[in-house]
Amino acid sequence: MGARGSPSRRRQAGRRLRYLPTGSFPFLLLLLLLCIQLGGGQKKKENLLAEKVEQLMEWSSRRSIFRMNGDKFRKFIKAPPRNYSMIVMFTALQPQRQCSVCRQANEEYQILANSWRYSSAFCNKLFFSMVDYDEGTDVFQQLNMNSAPTFMHFPPKGRPKRADTFDLQRIGFAAEQLAKWIADRTDVHIRVFRPPNYSGTIALALLVSLVGGLLYLRRNNLEFIYNKTGWAMVSLCIVFAMTSGQMWNHIRGPPYAHKNPHNGQVSYIHGSSQAQFVAESHIILVLNAAITMGMVLLNEAATSKGDVGKRRIICLVGLGLVVFFFSFLLSIFRSKYHGYPYSDLDFE
Repeated sequence: MGARGSPSRRRQAGRRLRYLPTGSFPFLLLLLLLCIQLGGGQKKKENLLAEKVEQLMEWSSRRSIFRMNGDKFRKFIKAPPRNYSMIVMFTALQPQRQCSVCRQANEEYQILANSWRYSSAFCNKLFFSMVDYDEGTDVFQQLNMNSAPTFMHFPPKGRPKRADTFDLQRIGFAAEQLAKWIADRTDVHIRVFRPPNYSGTIALALLVSLVGGLLYLRRNNLEFIYNKTGWAMVSLCIVFAMTSGQMWNHIRGPPYAHKNPHNGQVSYIHGSSQAQFVAESHIILVLNAAITMGMVLLNEAATSKGDVGKRRIICLVGLGLVVFFFSFLLSIFRSKYHGYPYSDLDFE
């Protein structure tokens, strides 16, 4: 006891207390409370993030793409904390919107989301969701979005950049193109698995059967195979299909047309020279066919030896077809290549 309460020990303790500055105890107490509060805030943030991820995983277990309204969008996408990427398709699927492009894009988006959901690499770092215009009008207004469909990537940290918006007009919305874009933005590689489609095989089998049956029925008279006019028509059909951009449509998978969900205006001609709609290729095909028909009539009027008045009428009709439809074709070209100086009849 003497050692414990000796005067020397008490004098040393008193000296240590005198060395502490006045008011240091409240400061230390405040610092301690601040550390406790920060630790509690961090713990609360971790618990909130865990709850959000758990909820998203539960929704993903039910369906590959979960729908969001304004409240869910702000809670799970806009509000922190977030350590996952979110792919959102902004669309207008309600029947009254009459957005056929939205339905086509939704099918490709569903294929992509299913490929991710049922892959071995599936994890809680990437989710797929959808915001319909009629269910999240406030979200469209908040993002200043006036067209659908639109695909956006919301990264785990920070705001989306320009590259986080998928260039649908230029690339198309095929599931493979979306997967490539997602890999560039998130480093998550998705192998797209499409459901089996036997329509092409069935169509080919029917075509072979039809040709084989026709050859069998006409086996005693196969002179039609050497018909130059028939082969010329087949060749022209192939040329029209290729020059109108059908192969580009097959590779890129663009929408048929574009409809603005706000004013209902439908665009059949894409405004950029780097892309096109399916309807645009059909229009170009018809125009090329009409121009070709006009050239055939002009040739017929020049080479035939019939009545002069009939030949004059054929020439005028052919010339009218060429001038009118070529002018229409040229106006479409000018609308896509801005600044093109040449024109014929002005359709703009």
